[in-house]
Amino acid sequence: MASIQDSAPDAAHVAPAVSTPALMRLALVATGLVVAFGVVPAYATDYWLSSIIIPTIVMGLAGISLNLLQGYAGLVSLGSAAFMSVGVFSAYNLILRAPDLPLPGVFVLAGLIAAAVGVVFGLPALRIKGFYLAASTLGAQFFFQWLFTNYPWFSNNSQSLTISAPRLEFLGYDLQSPHGRYLLVVSVTALLIGLAFLVVRSRLGREWMAIRDMETAASVLGIRVARRKLEAYAVSSFFLGITGVLWGFAYLGTADAHTYNLDKSFQILFIVLIGGTATIFGNFLGAAFIVLTPIVLDHLVLASNVAYLSDQGAITNLQRVIFGAIIIFILIKEPDGLSAWIRRGVEAIRGRLAS
Repeated sequence: MASIQDSAPDAAHVAPAVSTPALMRLALVATGLVVAFGVVPAYATDYWLSSIIIPTIVMGLAGISLNLLQGYAGLVSLGSAAFMSVGVFSAYNLILRAPDLPLPGVFVLAGLIAAAVGVVFGLPALRIKGFYLAASTLGAQFFFQWLFTNYPWFSNNSQSLTISAPRLEFLGYDLQSPHGRYLLVVSVTALLIGLAFLVVRSRLGREWMAIRDMETAASVLGIRVARRKLEAYAVSSFFLGITGVLWGFAYLGTADAHTYNLDKSFQILFIVLIGGTATIFGNFLGAAFIVLTPIVLDHLVLASNVAYLSDQGAITNLQRVIFGAIIIFILIKEPDGLSAWIRRGVEAIRGRLAS
């Protein structure tokens, strides 16, 4: 009895320590929701919403989409923008040919169509790996750009092959204004972030990571490797399809086959590399870098009055050099990206506070 009584205080002392991380995560989520749905709409201007915040959120969501495939499942794709184009053209045709379909239904169906396409182009992952798999997914990029360019049916036989964003409204609320489009983007993004966390922490996510770390061992343990790989492409493409709808309808207001070109696929890949693989919120760090760097460079050019930098081509080349230099630096110094630096900084601050 004495030993039981002696151990009771230790158990009571351990319980709060176990629940503290969960409470911190809950507090961070609550704070993020308050900022996203309360503070930002109240204080952000139309310019900040339309030109900076909305594209950063959407590109961060695109990074999450690729990270589910590359960071957690260990698979490769260089055709992310292709699945975004499938999503936006699917949504456009769903609204055009089924006008009574509510907006959430359009998003879900567009994502499911992109997921089905992702499974088809993910079939080579059952046989090949690495560079050859990247080359096969690159085929999706060129195929859909060719398809939407040469078959005007997808753009309602428009001569310019460009689709215009339909009127965005839900339950009678007009979402055409910058604040309305922001609320649409942040609502869809919050739902998909929650879904991403559920997937990553589920059995499916754990089996993806087992395949990523050691495919042969995962197969020996009874994991159905082929099925899980195709499911990874399906889930990633589902997210990308919805992201493409947000990019075309909520940010640009228009889209064509060249909107989602190879450069866009590489931008999404850079977001994952800069923000960090196998992370959710790190993708928004990479997206902020991709969106804000050109704006910062433009302001520096205007302030510098350097003749060489007055040429737009020189500015573009400088941006590419900076992107490449930072990516190389991150890959050398910290392969896990900016999120790892922030995580270590938080742990160091927490350790000092504890001491």
